[in-house]
Amino acid sequence: MDTLTKNKEFVLDYFEAISGKKKEAKEIDKYMDDDELKEHILFFDTIFPKYELYADEITAENNRVIVLGRLKGRHEGEMNGIPPTYKNVDFKFSIGYTIDKGIIVDHWMIADQAGLMEQLGVK
Repeated sequence: MDTLTKNKEFVLDYFEAISGKKKEAKEIDKYMDDDELKEHILFFDTIFPKYELYADEITAENNRVIVLGRLKGRHEGEMNGIPPTYKNVDFKFSIGYTIDKGIIVDHWMIADQAGLMEQLGVK
């Protein structure tokens, strides 16, 4: 199997490993050495407990994997001063991972914050 396919499968395995369950630092550490991303994951799990990640499109080039995906969850924690609404959300994001020696070492991310706020009923 070529490196590009391995990297894409690695990211899909990572999504599956953390989706739909409480995010645990020990499990996340198996997939990354990127403290900023790890903190982001654990923080979002306090807002949308057991959120799920879906990869709608995935591409790879060299040591980079880009995912166009969605986060599905229920808003149960305070977010930027917004109290829990207990509404279900399904919003889009794009994320790029840099993979080195079979582990995520860096990332960038863009999320559809306007779509999220609309789903939460925030104007």
